Amino acid sequence: MPKQHTYVLGLNTYDHDVSACLLRDGAIAFAIAKERITRNKHASGFYKEVIDYCLQAEGITLDDVDLVVRNCYIMPVPEMEERLVYFDAPGFLPEFERGEAAKHPLYRSGQDKVVSISHHLAHAYSAFAVSPFEEGVVMIVDGVGSYQSDVMEAYPASDTATPLARESESYYKFKGNELECLKKVWMEPDRGFLSDEFYTMPGLGALYSRASTYIFGDWNKCGELMGLAPYGRHEQVKHLLELTDGKLQVPRWTGEFTQPHIFDGSSWEKSPSMRHWEDLAWRVQDDTENVLLARARWLRETTGAKNLCMAGGVALNCVANGRVAREAGFDNVWIQPAAGDDGIAIGCAYYGWLEILKQRRSFVMDHSYVGKPYSEQEAASALRKFLVRIQVDARRSDNVCRDTARLLADQRVIGWFQDRSEFGPRALGNRSLLADPRKPEMKDILNSRVKHRQAFRPFAPIVLAERMKDVFEGEEDSPFMLIAKPVRPEWRDKIPAIVHVDGTARVQTVREATNPRLYRLLKEFEALTGVPVLINTSFNIKGEPIVETPEDAVACFLNTGIDNLILHDTVVTKTAMHRVVAPLVNTFTDVATLVASTQPAGAGTG
Repeated sequence: MPKQHTYVLGLNTYDHDVSACLLRDGAIAFAIAKERITRNKHASGFYKEVIDYCLQAEGITLDDVDLVVRNCYIMPVPEMEERLVYFDAPGFLPEFERGEAAKHPLYRSGQDKVVSISHHLAHAYSAFAVSPFEEGVVMIVDGVGSYQSDVMEAYPASDTATPLARESESYYKFKGNELECLKKVWMEPDRGFLSDEFYTMPGLGALYSRASTYIFGDWNKCGELMGLAPYGRHEQVKHLLELTDGKLQVPRWTGEFTQPHIFDGSSWEKSPSMRHWEDLAWRVQDDTENVLLARARWLRETTGAKNLCMAGGVALNCVANGRVAREAGFDNVWIQPAAGDDGIAIGCAYYGWLEILKQRRSFVMDHSYVGKPYSEQEAASALRKFLVRIQVDARRSDNVCRDTARLLADQRVIGWFQDRSEFGPRALGNRSLLADPRKPEMKDILNSRVKHRQAFRPFAPIVLAERMKDVFEGEEDSPFMLIAKPVRPEWRDKIPAIVHVDGTARVQTVREATNPRLYRLLKEFEALTGVPVLINTSFNIKGEPIVETPEDAVACFLNTGIDNLILHDTVVTKTAMHRVVAPLVNTFTDVATLVASTQPAGAGTG
């Protein structure tokens, strides 16, 4: 029987946010980050789980895949895997995965169909190759990319660097399949302890992570840093980024920064350093916005391009994105929803499809719902587990959007589980917690019952696309929740739970064509309340990844203060027995384990 499809598999490997993307004839069939499967946030290590997920969802084997394209930002994957043979690096390949890796056909593979590419090149393909534009420019800014010695694409000879310099910023123009690098900005290594940590290097994204490390004790808390910035006083801290004649200067941090966050058991929120941290956050955010805006304007003025594509971890900064979209002068801005390193898998796959297989661009990523679907049987099975069944009342609805809208209008916190999961760090309406934005206390209710986040962090809104300009300022679309917009003054008192301290909100616009069920829910809520907006935050608790499976959703529902779980067309409510059973469950074992466990012998299935 002749082969029906051409398959390309893209992989982000070994370091944080391991992920896979499977293309079927040039369109994304499935994509997943390892954290969604293992339940370990930003999961690193070997990549078997993500490959198996995609292949099983498609119903094929690795032998059916025509091309595998990989990236690891640390070094080319073949060299990385050679070193892992003789070097104990549990952060990249833990002991419990070593045996599995050694048996896998892609580990240390010499196959011609397995290739590796460099980091910013993969980011660039993740952006332009699936954008709606035939031509335009690409802006890649992240914490750290490949070594200069490992970069694959040609770049201007004037952008010199030593072999051990690392990618920090890359700028390209594209037309059709063709991609040309216009500028590379490098970070040279520094001397001293922690000299191999990228956030000590002089780069735009690295500086943001350095501030995150200083304030939160974690380089990967950049989202929290962005949320803290509006609380800071202006101009209390000297500039930490300076752009002069196109050259970026990152001054050294000095002994004046004497208040780093230290894990000593005390409350972060009650730290006497909070005022200083707020001021520093404002400075770093403001400097970052100004540099990104200057770079974007340079791109437009240099090329005359009307369309801008963005990726790289810094493209998750929705406040800066909003300024670029409004002020840089482009007609259109498109941001890869998985702009961080999970999206590298998409870029690898499209490099293979376009550059190696020489196919044409034909797919536009107008949504990110590329996880595998879960059947009604799988959803029902999650609710039939013995220790679930005795705690819940599950009733099928003949109009789940109408019934959910009524619950939301009654101030209920809803766990919303529908269709295929989103790829990327944002919950975009298929694995979401939803709530009514009309009362300011809903933010505190969500935090106390479920999210347990710092009080300063805002919650984001979803809005009917056709009503966006009525509620928020600005013309630019924001389907992936990657652009912050000012809330119109006349709406701020109507939807206070989503208005940040600076009067903005990180908006997601919803269209019927890309998410018909979420669209209908918003329409039903608007019919009840006159408000076309809901709070939308990720379906998880602090420190855990977004839920992937029905079992994950049920476990989170039972272990938190979520009022109702909407699982496809089923409305799930906790019964009085939940108050009795839940404390016992939490005392003796983990809820998720119990939810996923098989029924006891002899248990019914009804």
